[in-house]
Amino acid sequence: MRSFKGWSKGVAGVLLACLCATAQAGAVLDAVKRKGHVDCGVSDGLPGFAEVDAQGHYSGMDVDFCKAVAAAVFGDADKVRFHPLAAKDRFTELQSGEVDLLSRHTTWSSSRDTALGLNFVGVILYDGQGFLLSRKLSATTIEELGGTRICVQAGTTSELNLAEQFRARGLKYTPITYDSSEESADALESGRCDLLTSDRSQLHAQRSRLKNPENYLILADVISKEPLAPAVRQGDEEWFDIVRWTLFALINAEELDLTAANVEAQAEKPSNPEVARLLGKSGEYGRDLKLKRDWVVRIVSQVGNYGEIFERNLGENSPLGLERGLNQLWSRGGLHFAPPIR
Repeated sequence: MRSFKGWSKGVAGVLLACLCATAQAGAVLDAVKRKGHVDCGVSDGLPGFAEVDAQGHYSGMDVDFCKAVAAAVFGDADKVRFHPLAAKDRFTELQSGEVDLLSRHTTWSSSRDTALGLNFVGVILYDGQGFLLSRKLSATTIEELGGTRICVQAGTTSELNLAEQFRARGLKYTPITYDSSEESADALESGRCDLLTSDRSQLHAQRSRLKNPENYLILADVISKEPLAPAVRQGDEEWFDIVRWTLFALINAEELDLTAANVEAQAEKPSNPEVARLLGKSGEYGRDLKLKRDWVVRIVSQVGNYGEIFERNLGENSPLGLERGLNQLWSRGGLHFAPPIR
């Protein structure tokens, strides 16, 4: 190999960066295949997103996304090991390689995307920060919350947003921080704080675990944008592409009316060229990702499409009872829009 001697520092730096990127490319996928499973970081107990039952079975929207990635890579959605992580630990666990994927109710922000060595693959849930409080407090707007004690999870965007928004409004408050959503909910219920702030979807989850959820309300006011997104480490574009296109496949599958119940029949006899491409009946799009050509069939048949995942974990017939709202497909008035597979 030619020496860098005599080259400009800029050219040498670019070449070294390219060589490092090449050396790292595919490292995560290779390691995942050797292990035989995906190590996935999830919430440490949040209804609708990630919780574990007495038998050790995990369920929730973030859990299902991890399963979808496993289905894409292995053809088996159960080839996942879940790692419950506190908010303050989630990024270091991903950075250190303890987990291959972070699917943990996490807001995509500029600093996290650039300064922490992470790449967010796409928005899985459009959310915003709100407030959960006892009806006894008799408050209906943020302006009536001055002088209160507010529970908030440490190491979250919620903590920062709270400080900024109350300062901008000239409101005084006492922050009470906890490491987990369960601790925050317990503190609200026991009266150690007057209200709780977090992403609205998380507030619905926390309210669902209270003994008398009907005694608590979520204010209509929303103080932030919270695009929740799975993340991977920077430096491995191959793994990033697999995780990102798993999310896109789930959204595209819903748009094309492909469900867990009909996807295998559609794979045998696609109803149109777009379905044929998505399900591997025409083209070699899975090969570009180093996946089997029927990788989307495996995902949808075992986990469902995006809408099925949303409805069973968060939807109006689930314990959380959330409306789709902004999380509808773009063609139905929402924000979810996935690039095509072609």
